[in-house]
Amino acid sequence: MTANVAGYLLQLLAGRWLGVTGYSEFASLLAVQLLCAVPALALQNVVARESVRGAGIARLRALQWRCAVIVAVVAAALIPAVTFALDVGIAACAAALGAAPALVLLSGEQGILQGANRFRGLAVVLGVAGIARVTPALVVLALGGGAAAALCAAAGGLVAAAIFARYVAGSARTTEAGTGEHIVGVLPVLRAAQVQAALMALSSADLIVVRIVLDEVDASRYALGTIATKIAFWLPQAVGVVLYPRMAAPTHSARAIRDALGVLSAIGVVAVACAALAAPVAPLFAGEDYAPIQGLLWLFALHGAILAVLQGAVLSAIAVDRTALAAVTWIGLAVEVTLMVSFARTVPALIATAVSVAAVTTAVVAVIVLRTAERPVAAAAQRI
Repeated sequence: MTANVAGYLLQLLAGRWLGVTGYSEFASLLAVQLLCAVPALALQNVVARESVRGAGIARLRALQWRCAVIVAVVAAALIPAVTFALDVGIAACAAALGAAPALVLLSGEQGILQGANRFRGLAVVLGVAGIARVTPALVVLALGGGAAAALCAAAGGLVAAAIFARYVAGSARTTEAGTGEHIVGVLPVLRAAQVQAALMALSSADLIVVRIVLDEVDASRYALGTIATKIAFWLPQAVGVVLYPRMAAPTHSARAIRDALGVLSAIGVVAVACAALAAPVAPLFAGEDYAPIQGLLWLFALHGAILAVLQGAVLSAIAVDRTALAAVTWIGLAVEVTLMVSFARTVPALIATAVSVAAVTTAVVAVIVLRTAERPVAAAAQRI
């Protein structure tokens, strides 16, 4: 919650300080940075899973360094293309993409803590990382700096957070995290990354499309509305974090998946209700320029709540290494982008399209995951 609140504060204050004419660039690059964090999230999930299965910490850390190097090379190659596609400054784009390797190293250490069920240490790392990323960026924005300077400061904070995470993960007993000779390669990370990429792309595609189909003012309004989406999406993240090691354990997997999806759905209902009740006071915090979207905040929150359930289902697929399920999410992404680019030309039309596609995609994925999880249980019962 500390990390999430810090992230929302950054976007809220950036929306006010950069204004409706400048916030869209900042928000779009944050969305791109989230997509670049996909390998980091995939690495954390694979490290946690393989730690549960007995992989040694030395091998897991070697894996995270290999992944960081690969991500650094890819991020550097993407800078010109992203700069041109989004019509943003090259310095701001380089700062956003340059944070990707640090995110990989940070997530690798988080995976070690998660796989060992060391949730107190993981909680400290998550909170410190959120503060370390946001505080330098806020200082820069408060002093009048633009998107490039703020993103560069945030990248520096992530480097510091990665160093701190390494200290926390290595400062206590490591035997619980595995000391075996189990070998882990890059391929499992790539399989998990394509699953995670599908989810992150589906959750961020609308922010990128609005830069194409809306004018600068409406694009900024939509971008600020997505703060409600992000709150509903990331607020229940701890559910997946805590239950993930159980999902990776064959004897507990089916029950853990059902528990995760149930709790995420309940939290989503509460998040949507809170967004609807808080909508009238939103312009007081974001500014009157954003008043036209206050009636849509519950819809933005609903989008995030649905995506949170989808994230729980996707995590369960990674936990049991059944990553082919990502095809459904990729199809949903293609449908969403096609509909938005072809037909949506207003803020309400864009968010309604995003919610509709996310709902159908999540329903299909959840049904498949639940049926797949029940099969081993049923087979075991028959043997008994």
